[in-house]
Amino acid sequence: MSKKDKNTKVEDPQVEDQAASTAEVEEQKEQKTAEEQLQDQVVAEKDKFMRLFAEFENYKKRTNKERIELFKTASQDVMLAMLPVLDDFERALTHIEDDKEAEELRKGVLLIYNKLVNTLEQKGLSKIEVQQGDAFNADFHEAVTQIPAPSEDLKGKIIDVVEKGYKLGDRVIRFPKVVIGQL
Repeated sequence: MSKKDKNTKVEDPQVEDQAASTAEVEEQKEQKTAEEQLQDQVVAEKDKFMRLFAEFENYKKRTNKERIELFKTASQDVMLAMLPVLDDFERALTHIEDDKEAEELRKGVLLIYNKLVNTLEQKGLSKIEVQQGDAFNADFHEAVTQIPAPSEDLKGKIIDVVEKGYKLGDRVIRFPKVVIGQL
């Protein structure tokens, strides 16, 4: 071998140190990327957990709201079944008032009617107040028929209430049936 070959075969210690330090840096990068990957996974899992937790909280709120709404309107079927009885009581009271001889009967029927009304009001039933001359609104009234208005100021307004309307809580369970004046 020649002198040149011997010199080229001899490795420079600085090159060895640089190669070693480059390997260490790459190893540290691999470790950091492994740590970063784990941190990314932790962040992703935290995000997933928070979203799941928020979704569950929304579910709880929604079901509680639905349950409360169900309790408020659970008696709707019973109330709807009682409304014709209430109407019959009101009709009976108007006919009994005409008969002066049936004073005791009127008092008894009025007492039962008041008890029924009070009980239904305690359960959330309320009348929808409609008067003659009120403006007709299709969202709140049910028009049964139209008749010629007896005066100009009653055109397009309520002339008569055929059947009273009722609400259960905030929900209308029966719209008032009205007669309106023709325009």
